[in-house]
Amino acid sequence: MSKSPVLAATTTSCPNLLELVESLAVDFASRAAAHDRDGSFPFENFEILHKAQLLSLTVPKEFGGQDAGYPTVCQVIEKIASGDASTALVLTMHYLQHANAAQTRRWHPTVYERLCRESVAGIALLNAARVEPELGTPARGGLPATIAKQTDDGWLVTGHKQYTTGSPILSYFVVWARTNEEEPRVGSFLVPRHFPGVRIEETWDHLGMRATGSHDLILEDVLIPGEYGLDIRPLKAFAAPDPLKLAGVSLWLSALYQGVATAARDWLVGYLNERSPTNLGVSLATLPRFQTAVGEIEALLYANHQLIYSLATDIDLGQYDSKVGLQAQTVKYLATSNAIRAVEIGLELIGNPGLSKKNPLERHYRDVLCSRIHTPQNDAICLSLGKSALL
Repeated sequence: MSKSPVLAATTTSCPNLLELVESLAVDFASRAAAHDRDGSFPFENFEILHKAQLLSLTVPKEFGGQDAGYPTVCQVIEKIASGDASTALVLTMHYLQHANAAQTRRWHPTVYERLCRESVAGIALLNAARVEPELGTPARGGLPATIAKQTDDGWLVTGHKQYTTGSPILSYFVVWARTNEEEPRVGSFLVPRHFPGVRIEETWDHLGMRATGSHDLILEDVLIPGEYGLDIRPLKAFAAPDPLKLAGVSLWLSALYQGVATAARDWLVGYLNERSPTNLGVSLATLPRFQTAVGEIEALLYANHQLIYSLATDIDLGQYDSKVGLQAQTVKYLATSNAIRAVEIGLELIGNPGLSKKNPLERHYRDVLCSRIHTPQNDAICLSLGKSALL
């Protein structure tokens, strides 16, 4: 596989880490098509990630983690996504939960330390469980239907969550729920997967990201300790999201789909160099039409690289202001749109071969389209940008 000059231009203070991640991506890519076809979960990839000490990348150093900066996390996610986008998405969500908890420190300190140390010592992944059948995504507002009832023994949690990415392997679910009080509070409740009343319904059968195991989570009177109520506040207290929390999810998702688009670009370059129609006698890579199209892809990927890593570096250096969340969302809007367009150019260029199940480009296209459904979505981003400019 050829290496994109866009990625080669990335600067990093940990070249050994990125060399390791690149080798893992090649390994993951060898199984990605099979997991995509079967909708099976890549458990083996997470065994490898644990052995490579990559599950603790956003865990604080005080608990044995690496506390990696934004650019490094972006680079790791991007490269893993170039091998297997589904694995990268589960990993990204795990990184986000730890990064957000480390930043706010609103979780019970003993519980938080234990989660961190478990993530260092073994495969103890966690992710949020927020979306519901009736509510949809809570990013659009509204109270969750999932109820947490406070009892003498702890919290009793009941509800139904959808699109729980990584559910086959998660050790913990960070469940968005409301209390049953007269004036309900909302917040996150830590639910271990092995507790009685926790059930996974295997509902995930989507166009793209098929190996993420984003199934439904069913909670039926799950009793959790009182300290597993992680961050419970009145709804109005969540009205102003933390800018850095917004920045993390937007930047890291942008990096993920940059990785998918780069993998598609690499496959396309290989194909064009190998394909020599008999009527031409030379490879398609020598024709100006194909060179121009690939040049457009390179421009899109270069723009993405600059957008993602310049802001990630600014955050690491502390060179940001209160608008950093909206700036990162803008990066997501532009970078994911560019990533989709980059893969589409490849499909338009080669026609039927690109849509064949035997070619990775078809899978990359399905995966990159999933960038549109992640919160924040494009309409919400543009609405926020418009309000910021007009009001």
